[in-house]
Amino acid sequence: MSLPLHFLRPAAHGFAAGLLLAMAGCGVSSTPDSASIASAPAQAELKTEALVIGDASAAKRTVRAAPLATFAPMPEASPAGYQDQQRERYQALADNPIHSVAQTPVSTFSADVDTGAYANVRRLLNQGRLPPEGAVRLEEMVNYFPYDYALPTDGSPFGVTTELAPTPWNAHTRLLRIGIRASDHAVADLAPANLVFLVDVSGSMDRREGLPLVKSTLKLLVDQLRDQDRVSLVVYAGESRVVLEPTSGREKAKIRTAIDQLSAGGSTAGASGIELAYQLARQAFIAKGINRILLATDGDFNVGISDFDSLKQMAADKRKTGISLTTMGFGVDNYNEHLMEQLADAGDGNYAYIDNLREARKVLVDQLGSTLAVVAKNVKLQVEFNPAQVSEYRLLGYENRALKREDFSNDKVDAGEIGAGHTVTALYEIVPKGEKGWLEPLRYSQAASIHAAKTTEMAMLRVRYQLPEGGNSRLIERPIVAGQAAAASDDLRFAAAVAAFSQQLKDGRYTASFSLKDTEALARGARGEDRFGLRAEFVQLVELAQSLQTTEHQAMIQETH
Repeated sequence: MSLPLHFLRPAAHGFAAGLLLAMAGCGVSSTPDSASIASAPAQAELKTEALVIGDASAAKRTVRAAPLATFAPMPEASPAGYQDQQRERYQALADNPIHSVAQTPVSTFSADVDTGAYANVRRLLNQGRLPPEGAVRLEEMVNYFPYDYALPTDGSPFGVTTELAPTPWNAHTRLLRIGIRASDHAVADLAPANLVFLVDVSGSMDRREGLPLVKSTLKLLVDQLRDQDRVSLVVYAGESRVVLEPTSGREKAKIRTAIDQLSAGGSTAGASGIELAYQLARQAFIAKGINRILLATDGDFNVGISDFDSLKQMAADKRKTGISLTTMGFGVDNYNEHLMEQLADAGDGNYAYIDNLREARKVLVDQLGSTLAVVAKNVKLQVEFNPAQVSEYRLLGYENRALKREDFSNDKVDAGEIGAGHTVTALYEIVPKGEKGWLEPLRYSQAASIHAAKTTEMAMLRVRYQLPEGGNSRLIERPIVAGQAAAASDDLRFAAAVAAFSQQLKDGRYTASFSLKDTEALARGARGEDRFGLRAEFVQLVELAQSLQTTEHQAMIQETH
């Protein structure tokens, strides 16, 4: 019998977690499957080559999985809601609630382009550990993958796409997908960049997954620099110091030499490093250019300002100077994931977790324009559901991006940024009027009065944004017309598979009997062209999670006897 992941994990103490040794390689394109999302027929097996994802050495050893029961709260100075796995810190957030459209017809949230949760979950699975629930942020899992959304055609910085199809794990509901895609910019066309590398060289980074990987990552970015770009290098351990003053991108050898000379040791005065990095960025500030700090650390600050709220407020205050903060997470065991994600959010930047050089290349080479160049800021989404067409809904993910309804039109309320070429995906699971939902009907509720002209509209989508230079926000409105849910695209079926996997790694409350094997089949049948092999890699991770689930199940049975 197969048991849910959330049931197995607490009981699985004291067992050896097995790993899959053979990992499939990049996929080749296959004929798109036009069947509905619910059927997800399996396609022919891809031709594969040997590929080890993430930590190659993980396949050579057995790693014990830390059960949820051992997660301890942070010290009193840290906020509530943390989970600690071998000193790794995550914020545990409850899933978005189910809403009745009659009572709460409007859903509002901030855009999010972070992808760090996916790479971190991949790292944990490759180490033979099922991730703690706080490590799984559904929107970052889904947004890790590119999707073929429409580009803007009306002068807006991004295009908007919507799609509706049956939900694979619930026959009574539908999945509504909202997609945003920004126009891409070639690196050569980007504005001049003033970049400050801020590197943690404390003792906790003295490991293969720490400073050595940071140095290799930064060198990839150096290769992309142009003559008009400026680069500085600041490091911090017990104290912070400038290693490289602002230097032209043409002096690549000088920049590489400065990176090569870095070594790790000492405590971690992260706040002083951030302060010094902002000073240096201000010194070399480029008007109408890209001014950004790239922080590379495990987030284990332990000297000076180290409490979460003060660090986040510092980043929020500094963003007003026109300098953004991107965070790149490194390291294991003591990794403060919550701080890294929230610092980037407060600093008007984006967050990525670097678990290997392949991921470093994805973030700083393949997607450099997205990482550096902002095409729209304070991007907010709002969906108003029509109670004549939809009775209930739930937003999948974006729990820490929720906004109040009145925040949507308030330009003083900060929201997410979208970079050149970025895609943003949001999924709603909705209950069409007349279908069985999650909520019990109210005896005394009154049917909403809907104007006859609006009955063909299922919902109204509104997107509000500001241009990078600021000014009043602009509004995009798109009605979503009701109708029979059509056969889903590969993109929607694959996004649904990632969403299912994310829920299964948590409590699996809404996926019911839809298993990891079902998720694997759904993803395998929706790989499409898969140019970079990212979707094939995801299929392998689902297979790995199945193996870990089986191992935990067997260990639990053995321990009960």
